[in-house]
Amino acid sequence: AADFVGIVNQQKGRYYSDVVVKLLTDDAAVNDSVMQGFEWLQKQVTPKDVGMVFIAGHGVTDERGDYFFLPFNADLDALARTSVPFNEFKSRLANLRGKGLLFVDTCHSGNVMGSRQRLSNDVTGVLNELSSVEYGLVVIASSTGRQVSLEHESWGNGAFTKALVEGLAGQADLKKRGRITHKMLDFYVSDRVEELTKGQQTPVNASPQGVPDFTIAVATLPKS
Repeated sequence: AADFVGIVNQQKGRYYSDVVVKLLTDDAAVNDSVMQGFEWLQKQVTPKDVGMVFIAGHGVTDERGDYFFLPFNADLDALARTSVPFNEFKSRLANLRGKGLLFVDTCHSGNVMGSRQRLSNDVTGVLNELSSVEYGLVVIASSTGRQVSLEHESWGNGAFTKALVEGLAGQADLKKRGRITHKMLDFYVSDRVEELTKGQQTPVNASPQGVPDFTIAVATLPKS
């Protein structure tokens, strides 16, 4: 999350006149803080803005099909009280007045569910709903519902986040046009993750029907 914020901040004064962020990591990312962050974003984004949400962590679906994002203080035996329910995603992110993008790097290698067979980490249906015409979010997720999102110490991140940061830093501008659209970013991330994981992980993209491709970053960043 910190690396994502860092690369997006470099667009300030370039593609965007301003970049405003709220970063929640580790023990700051409890359920109340995450939901307040959604509310903050909803108030910040105007029709002229692009609102981006990056989530890294775990998400589970219970036996009724209800999705919950697991924040720092999540308790699998008390999901309704300690997690972030899908309704919060829908009510906050789906009503952004500007363009909206959701990057989801979830379901990492640890067995978060243990022996709780009633829970599933397949959130494909949730992501598809958020990208429906009704909600209008462009969603790029780290892997298919049944896959694990791989990490390696040498990458400094999971494969998906590494590829995402590289893409936004300019690598997704494959035709050297000086700009990066969400479809260009999706293509780069998918190809790069497949390369990093030797085909073990396949990112997925879901975009609303009728929403055209749009620029989200410029490709050439200032030299350090």
